[in-house]
Amino acid sequence: MSGTQVFAQTVLNGLLMGCIIALVAIGIALIRGVMDMVNFAQGEFLMLGMYCAFWVNRLTGLDPLLTAPIAGAVLFVLGAVMYKTLVRRVVGAPMLAQVLLTFGFSIVLVNTALFLWGAEFRTIPETWIRGNVDIGGVVIGVTTLVPAVVSVIMAAGVYWFMVKTRMGRALQATAMNKHAAALVGIDTERVYALAFGLASACAGVAGSVLALSYYVFPMVGTVFNLFAFVAVALGGFGSIPGAFIGGLIIGVADSVTGFYVSTAFKYVVAFGIYLATVIWRPKGLFGW
Repeated sequence: MSGTQVFAQTVLNGLLMGCIIALVAIGIALIRGVMDMVNFAQGEFLMLGMYCAFWVNRLTGLDPLLTAPIAGAVLFVLGAVMYKTLVRRVVGAPMLAQVLLTFGFSIVLVNTALFLWGAEFRTIPETWIRGNVDIGGVVIGVTTLVPAVVSVIMAAGVYWFMVKTRMGRALQATAMNKHAAALVGIDTERVYALAFGLASACAGVAGSVLALSYYVFPMVGTVFNLFAFVAVALGGFGSIPGAFIGGLIIGVADSVTGFYVSTAFKYVVAFGIYLATVIWRPKGLFGW
């Protein structure tokens, strides 16, 4: 394999992983844009999506690719219930209260997973999709390509929902001005529950397809959560296209740094990008 092919392989691997990070980041951006709060439990919703795919596969033999809609639906309901029971109490409260609530919820979810399923790393041994795709000497594993494709489709679906549907426009109106939206008849409480549920569903779908090629363990959400926050800061809080592009950039930076420099410096580069973004463009590339 030539140097060019090695570089192309490294960048492509980063783009494929960046698609998963982007889908988690879209959930964070959605909640931040509509509700003006940050959800530190988004990575743990990804972890629950992975366990959902794992246990459904273990009990029924259903492939994680087909489990993705189930995981999305389960996480949508969990997110909506979380909003109705906990999050709605801190909407409009000081940011510290919001951070403590979502951060505490992430700790509860991780420790509940540890209690129920242990700390061991699990994999799904048999899936319907397998093999590699060779494009000019650049080899792509189908189990990494399919999750990226599903993530792109899910991200496009969320964007379409936001700009083309009546409820999506209600989400945008509430994000711009909650009180003005209420004056024209928009049920803002319902909009908030929908936003939180939709963000959780994004993480659930991402987790389900990620289980095709990644280890399932209770702390897996922490890694993706950190990268997703950097992606959102890079793309701009509240911007769905920005979060997606930010995820791709972080994925490529992570892959290139890990291969050409050292895996020990992957986080240094990712958070260096975050610091540079905060300093030179605090609202991100597409923030508003």
